[in-house]
Amino acid sequence: MMSIRYCVILAVMSCVSVVASAERVDSLRVLFLGNSYTHYHDMYKMVEEIASHVGQDQKLALSCKAYAPGGCTFKRHLQNEEEMDAVRSGSWDYVVLQEQSSMPAMSTEFVSENVYPYAYSIDSLVRVHNPDAKVIYYMTWGHKYGCQSPHDGYPLIDTYEGMQWRLAESYLEMAYRTGGWCAPVGLAWRRVRDERPYATLYWPDCSHPSRLGSYLAANVIYCTIVQKPYQCHYFAGLDAELAEYIQQVAQETV
Repeated sequence: MMSIRYCVILAVMSCVSVVASAERVDSLRVLFLGNSYTHYHDMYKMVEEIASHVGQDQKLALSCKAYAPGGCTFKRHLQNEEEMDAVRSGSWDYVVLQEQSSMPAMSTEFVSENVYPYAYSIDSLVRVHNPDAKVIYYMTWGHKYGCQSPHDGYPLIDTYEGMQWRLAESYLEMAYRTGGWCAPVGLAWRRVRDERPYATLYWPDCSHPSRLGSYLAANVIYCTIVQKPYQCHYFAGLDAELAEYIQQVAQETV
């Protein structure tokens, strides 16, 4: 009798072990290195929520962690030992990189000196310690009425359109040069501005995202990760029709 019970216990423990192992395999880990454009409204957590609310046949478990101090640059991320230790832990499937909101919009000379080298250094560190990970560059959006950061002699970015064009160019260049992916949040943002100008994407400061803006960013990043269309019933407290429109724009842009 004891032998039978022992066998049953072993069988149950084996099943539990298999299930736990399957959960570990199916759960993908995503590291965000960004700033307030990442942590506003817990955008990175919205990515998790989207993953958990898609259709059963599309279910993908994501576990997201973010280091996103306000105004942080790629250079400052590199200087933070806690963050770089996290990168070196070698446990990431995706690493999402987001630069300070205006730096990639500056002149080509400025970006080449102050953005690209640090982006490439982080990218290289990720690849050394996480050889199977994909690096995703999170393209941000232009400030509502043009660049709010001080700059000298570069009037192109004094308009939203000019700033958005420069941001897109810089982020696509980073992805191209490193063989990474680009999450084109800024391009999706531009489309929503054009199609639904009454939709409030910005926080009142005309720079940071509203909840709607963060939801748009989360959907673009999620679609960039899964690389396929999806249906999701997580609306982040937004009007259902508006949320579904945002999902559509995100997927079509990616």
